[in-house]
Amino acid sequence: MERTIFDDDHELFRKSVRSFISREITPHFERWERSGIIDKALFRKAGDAGILALGVPGELGGAGRLDFRFNAVVLEEVCRAGVMNAGLGISTHADVVVPYFVQYGTREQQERWLPGLSSGELVGAIAMTEPDTGSDLAAISTRAVRDGDSYVIRGSKIFISNGINSDLVILVCRTGYNEAAQRNLSLVVVETDRQGFSRGRNLDKVGQHSADTAEMFLDDVVVPVENLLGEEDRGFYHLVSMLPQERLSIAVMALAHAQVAFEQTLAYCKERRAFGQPIGSFQNSRFQLATMRTELDIAQAFVDKQLAAHVAGELSAEEAAQAKWWCAELNSRVLTSCVQLHGAYGYMEECAVARAWRDGRAMSIYGGTNEIMKEIIGRRMLGV
Repeated sequence: MERTIFDDDHELFRKSVRSFISREITPHFERWERSGIIDKALFRKAGDAGILALGVPGELGGAGRLDFRFNAVVLEEVCRAGVMNAGLGISTHADVVVPYFVQYGTREQQERWLPGLSSGELVGAIAMTEPDTGSDLAAISTRAVRDGDSYVIRGSKIFISNGINSDLVILVCRTGYNEAAQRNLSLVVVETDRQGFSRGRNLDKVGQHSADTAEMFLDDVVVPVENLLGEEDRGFYHLVSMLPQERLSIAVMALAHAQVAFEQTLAYCKERRAFGQPIGSFQNSRFQLATMRTELDIAQAFVDKQLAAHVAGELSAEEAAQAKWWCAELNSRVLTSCVQLHGAYGYMEECAVARAWRDGRAMSIYGGTNEIMKEIIGRRMLGV
């Protein structure tokens, strides 16, 4: 199905992204998968290529492309090249972390941090999840206590993307004592070289191996009040305003990831023979392929419409939640069918579809579980 969401500038940018991936990611990807983390130098190379801080104004070191469709191109291309896991760190940095500094940073904060974030000299992470707190942000217990001109922070975080490679962490912590828990949260930037900050292990995940994910511990970490990002006790509302872009980026990646697996499976069904004929000639195979093709095309039209809405500043939180949960579940359905159509080969680690099946499963969990996405949509519909 023809897409109209991208123009000539986006397609020209796509060519440069493909070149970057083939040059700087693909040759190293298998090594990174085995080691469980990408080389940190990749962020500097991505910065040099102009794909790390697309939405940052030029005077602060970014590309000045205030159009999320360029970000979507990067997401699609890392999936097309089969190196999604290596691209997740870049996406976390560029699509999730950097926009907080652009939107809520003071001029002083932007001048202090954005040039390094844009060049890749600094790697960013955002730390929300805690050992006893998943999608329920209002239950966060990590606390920053005001002490003169500083905050003293104590607590821990888990499942933090870029947790090992990060230099700057946007920490979601509790600063107030209001009975309404969501009115107590703030965003505080913590430099990872501060005394009392430590990282746990690089978590051994089922999939997405080269995307480092870590625990973080804060033992009376002292940061200046100037590191407060946005307004004190308004962190929950800052998160709510920024999460739609994060969830849209997950939808874009989940869909592109599934599209690639489908194309690989279609080719396999044309070549693989059983009972003297291609397996694609059997009715069951044709029906499965037809179902996947139809659902992928429908989802693509929906996501492209959301991309257009986001560029126009019109994407709502519940609409982004719809895209996130639907595309994540579609990814799971498509990849399960692709594995089945590959038969025993689809369960081999050397099979790209098998690895895609393993890697895609997390999309239903991170960025807010799919169940939480449905809760967001349902509450808005019912006004509760």
